[in-house]
Amino acid sequence: MTDCNKDCAASECAMELYERLTAQGDRVRTLKTDKAAKNEIDEAVKLLLQLKETYKKVTGQDYKSGSPPSEVTSTSGNGPTATTEDDDVVDPWTVATSNAKGIDYDKLIVRFGSSKIDQELIDRIERVTGQRPHHFLRRGIFFSHRDMHQILDAYENKKSFYLYTGRGPSSESMHVGHLIPFIFTKWLQEVFDVPLVIQLTDDEKYLWKDLKIEECYRFAIENCKDIIACGFDVNKTFIFSDLEYMGESPGFYKNVVKIQKHVTFNQVKGIFGFTDSDCIGKISFPAIQAAPSFSSSFPQIFNGRKDIQSLIPCAIDQDPYFRMTRDVAPRIGHSKPALFHSTFFPALQGAQTKMSASDPNSSIFLTDTAKQIKNKINKHAFSGGKDTIEEHRKFGGNTDVDVSFMYLTFFLEDDEKLEQIRKDYSSGALLTGELKKYLIDILQPLIAAHQERRKQVLTCAAPAAKPDRKKSSFDGLTSVLPYRNCWIH
Repeated sequence: MTDCNKDCAASECAMELYERLTAQGDRVRTLKTDKAAKNEIDEAVKLLLQLKETYKKVTGQDYKSGSPPSEVTSTSGNGPTATTEDDDVVDPWTVATSNAKGIDYDKLIVRFGSSKIDQELIDRIERVTGQRPHHFLRRGIFFSHRDMHQILDAYENKKSFYLYTGRGPSSESMHVGHLIPFIFTKWLQEVFDVPLVIQLTDDEKYLWKDLKIEECYRFAIENCKDIIACGFDVNKTFIFSDLEYMGESPGFYKNVVKIQKHVTFNQVKGIFGFTDSDCIGKISFPAIQAAPSFSSSFPQIFNGRKDIQSLIPCAIDQDPYFRMTRDVAPRIGHSKPALFHSTFFPALQGAQTKMSASDPNSSIFLTDTAKQIKNKINKHAFSGGKDTIEEHRKFGGNTDVDVSFMYLTFFLEDDEKLEQIRKDYSSGALLTGELKKYLIDILQPLIAAHQERRKQVLTCAAPAAKPDRKKSSFDGLTSVLPYRNCWIH
């Protein structure tokens, strides 16, 4: 699935991006003047071009040296996005807002036509599963859905479903924001006891990024190790690389072709904003992300059955893919996928955009050391505190914009403790440094534990002989990913 790699967002960040572009341009010229090594110059030019692309998407303007950005009036180069001062920009490539509190998700529900996850649905999930709802549900981190009541109806009638989520592997290391859908998906798999398929869209990254195809596949392998380290049921989880699986599964490719036949170029232009200058690979890719929504794409798992519905936990920016999928599903004889939508995990610098794998200072990576985590949070995490201790004690801090508190809502499971921190910070009893320390003390052991689990994943390449597959209780689902003999199909 796609990931947004935004370094800035909205008009107040455009100048910062402009200044970075100017500095990078100066660096390229200096390297050329100094006759630096070719690979060093090439890397600098590559970054310059990436910054120019991001600048165009964020501002709607081409970068011109000596001409600072005017008022931001349009954004994405891919995607029909909005661009007035009051509008949030959300599509598979761009997430941006001028509001320090972040995206207005209630407005987004109306714009996308999804349904809000209300207390009634949360209570029903608890009744059906017999489990306390995940804190991502209780706190509105997963805030929107499509057809979740239909999934629960089927489950109560002893009809199963399967989970589908994914990752667009654009770099070797994932960051903590990438964990959010996987943490929730793991909980769903445990409480409903259902199969899971995870798509690694290495083909998509090759089409959209300036990367070699071998790099994209290598990133998929590395990201796969982090995904496995989340602890999914190895007997009910299938992780696959598009670059590998497309050539080995006739059922998958047949569904891709069916989807392609039933979606017109005008439709994908309207949904994704593709232009005449986009390569045909981009135009056809949405069908590839749609195909795992249908059980017949995995005949080795579901014995060729077409009637098993999927439930897709994903960030809300992926919804355009699945609106298209839901539209085409009945026309090719499949059930519409149901969805859970999550909010975005904010960058350290603030909630105007989500955490980016392209900016090391905006992200806490799963490879970061305890010292790096501490330094990043202390130095870069946007604070909702006041300028002086005296003012903070008197007026208190603003948890609505404080990034450290936002991160705690994701990773501190104790509701009472979180509420106490909120009250103490809002009243001024808790200082910004103390709030950051709470977050550091949670993230350091969490990431260290993840790194230890990842070390158990010794290899992630197709073995000469496929591993023995253990049958599960669901329609012959097989184990394809034992921890010590990992296998991307």
